[in-house]
Amino acid sequence: MIMMRVFILIFSFLIFSDSSFAQKTKQELEKERAQLKKESDEYQKILEKNKAVTKENLTTLIILGNKANVQERVLNNVTQDLNLLDNNIYGIQRDINKYDRLLDTLRQEYAKSMVYAYKNRGNYEFLNFIFSADNFNDAVKRIAYLKSYRTFREMQGQNILRTQELRVKRLQDLGVTRITKSKSLEVQKAEVKQLEDQKLQQDKIVENLKKQGKDINARLAEKERQIAKVNGLIKKAIAKALKEANDKRIAEEKEAKRLRDIAAKEAARQAKILEAEKIKQAALDAKKAASIAANNNKPNNPTTITPAVKTPVVTPVKVIAKTPEPVIISSPTSILNASFERNKGSLPWPVDNPSVLIHYGKYTLNSGKTVGVNPFVTIAANVGNTVKTVFDGRVVTIEEIDNDRFLVIIQHGKYYTSYSNINGVVVKMNQEVKTGQALGKVATNIDGIGTIDLSLAKEMTEINPETWLRR
Repeated sequence: MIMMRVFILIFSFLIFSDSSFAQKTKQELEKERAQLKKESDEYQKILEKNKAVTKENLTTLIILGNKANVQERVLNNVTQDLNLLDNNIYGIQRDINKYDRLLDTLRQEYAKSMVYAYKNRGNYEFLNFIFSADNFNDAVKRIAYLKSYRTFREMQGQNILRTQELRVKRLQDLGVTRITKSKSLEVQKAEVKQLEDQKLQQDKIVENLKKQGKDINARLAEKERQIAKVNGLIKKAIAKALKEANDKRIAEEKEAKRLRDIAAKEAARQAKILEAEKIKQAALDAKKAASIAANNNKPNNPTTITPAVKTPVVTPVKVIAKTPEPVIISSPTSILNASFERNKGSLPWPVDNPSVLIHYGKYTLNSGKTVGVNPFVTIAANVGNTVKTVFDGRVVTIEEIDNDRFLVIIQHGKYYTSYSNINGVVVKMNQEVKTGQALGKVATNIDGIGTIDLSLAKEMTEINPETWLRR
């Protein structure tokens, strides 16, 4: 029975551990659902702003497509929650069934012990059992046994009560879980209805655009042409900046080589001059020595002491060729690269209160039937809001796209950020800018909606800018 009690405690611990794990998973699902709801509400706000500004258009269809995608993710989230609840209900019902079987076993064992106790309830049976022992030690053991048996019966009763309490608790859990599942089913039903309504609304917009003579494929083609134009300008500007940087590096290396060659030639010239001076001095020294020797060998020369002629010592002049200092590029590229990379995931957004209209990469229209590719992250913002640079850098391109809408490209070492659909540009070419510095104002897109397209590249390689911006 002690083993049975230990089994019950371990079993209860495992049940509670599973329940807490399920609760944690449910909390994660609820947190994800709240985030998805927030994203859906943001798209709804953009949609309402769009309706207030203009009639149904391609932007409306894009917003509805994004909202439908979020709705599908919400529906998937609710489905996971329901699966989790079903598993929880199955586990609780399984526990209740185990408790029922365990209670039957405990009750049967308890009934047997009670019958035995009833049959041997008299003092005569008790004393007869003790005094029938062979010796004193055996009698003591029989007394201890009777006490243990009494304790055993008490434990049987406690186990039954504890098991009943656990069963009642699991029944309560089952009731709460079924109520939660019922609410989740209502949420699922509402989400399905909302998703169906959105898809019908998308189909209706497509039909209305066709009736207005604005074929959706033609509008999409126009948008793709604009994307291709801006993307082409960005690639051309970056290629030009890279070529200028390379040409500058080559010119600096060429100038450094020219200076080194001049220094080498000057060193060689000075060495020749020094060698000629040495030869000339050696000839003069030899001539003086010969003259002295001739005077000493003359006859009848009075004994006089000729003072020694001190030969001037010519100290060779050491010429050091000055090597030119290496030319330093004005933009500290390596420092900018390291600093920019350290800020991955924490760069500020180019506008205040941003809402992503179209994510980087593929996007869908008309319930997923039409697919486009966006090389930027298209951010919805109020027309006239300030567009700001996301990091320190230098302006390398200011290009007009069309109708007073501009593209501004900032270089951050090997990285380049591009901001298109700007008007009222307030920066100049080659201007050094700081993080958060104003570049211009948000302009309208082809549908009359305020948007800003942000792109990121490492030299000529495109990068998803959303992964570099702070959450």
